[in-house]
Amino acid sequence: IAFLAKRYDTIGIDLVAMCVNDILTLGADPLFFLDYYATGRLSADMARDVVKGIVDGCCQSGCSLVGGETAEMPGFYSDKEFDLAGFAVGAVDHKKVIDGKRIRPGDAVIAALSSGLHSNGYSLVRKVLLERKKMKLGGYVPELGRTLADELLMPTRIYVKGYQTVSAKVKVKGMAHITGGGLPGNLPRILPDGLAATIFEHSWPVPPIFPMIQKLGKVPDHDMKKTFNMGVGYAIVVAPADADSTVALLKSSGYPAYQIGFIEQGGSHRLRYV
Repeated sequence: IAFLAKRYDTIGIDLVAMCVNDILTLGADPLFFLDYYATGRLSADMARDVVKGIVDGCCQSGCSLVGGETAEMPGFYSDKEFDLAGFAVGAVDHKKVIDGKRIRPGDAVIAALSSGLHSNGYSLVRKVLLERKKMKLGGYVPELGRTLADELLMPTRIYVKGYQTVSAKVKVKGMAHITGGGLPGNLPRILPDGLAATIFEHSWPVPPIFPMIQKLGKVPDHDMKKTFNMGVGYAIVVAPADADSTVALLKSSGYPAYQIGFIEQGGSHRLRYV
């Protein structure tokens, strides 16, 4: 999408976000980030825009960009193609690692909302919107309130500062970064054996990009839920008495949030929608 739109200043934020949001689930504060930029022939303008996004992502997560590598590989990449990789290092006191072991029945599931698609499901997005429906990236889409390119290149939200605000006052029991696999593929992984999550399906606003993809692509509801975040970018599990304050703390730090479910004794399911 970035290549087609010739816009490269946001994907660096996505690169950082997908790393720091993952290590954050253990309660780790991001310390530093390194990137790898591979291309056929280095374009200073493109590389500048990419690195700008990486710097923006590091600023949002409070970590340092301490280095990286640039590799020119003509013949493997075309002159106007590049590939990105990166990793983050964080730190957490061993006694304060958040691993979900303290989660109990009755605990509340709090959602910090996503900024849109984040970085998942783009093969399906391209197939439905660009290949089948021939939509133009520069075209204004009334349902979205912006151009298609603006929507699809919306950077992944970084949840570090929201968690830090919450953890200063609330005991967080478990966290999940909702990426590929959606809620069903990510939230159950932090639950102790024998427990399951019950999710109130209509308890948060779903960004309009998701129903648009589902309608135009005739994508079954089950496939939407296991492919996309559906508006939930990050999940936090806390004691029921801390649910309201967790939502309020997230909102006060700029993260729209809702209680979307609770934890219960599990049967054959690990997550169910009601």
